[in-house]
Amino acid sequence: MMRKPEVLFVCVHNVGRSQMAAALLRHHALGRVAVRSAGSAPADQVNPAAAEALAEWGLDITAQIPARLSTEDVEAADVVITMGCGDACPVFPGKRYLDWALEDPAGQGLAAVRPIRDEIDRRVRGLLAELLDG
Repeated sequence: MMRKPEVLFVCVHNVGRSQMAAALLRHHALGRVAVRSAGSAPADQVNPAAAEALAEWGLDITAQIPARLSTEDVEAADVVITMGCGDACPVFPGKRYLDWALEDPAGQGLAAVRPIRDEIDRRVRGLLAELLDG
């Protein structure tokens, strides 16, 4: 049996973009992909507007706890997707790195977060197709 691909989403505070991406990939992958998210400087709680934007689609991230990025997270991942975390993510040979330039939902209301959610969803679906077809 093939090993599940593992994806790590990284942003600075692990409260918005990376949490939305992880939730959307878990939702669409239906257990076929292992998913982690972390931040280089994690905050205390998930961004309420990000949680509300996902709740509109029936996904609940309110119980997620922002996690600190670790070397082990990166070592375990097949694909590391950074979202505005600069050079905080360690680089290991043989890993696939993608940088998704996305607007930060921090301090924004629901109306501004919806297009960010939609773009993350589009990218997650594309990534999932690559992982499962490749």
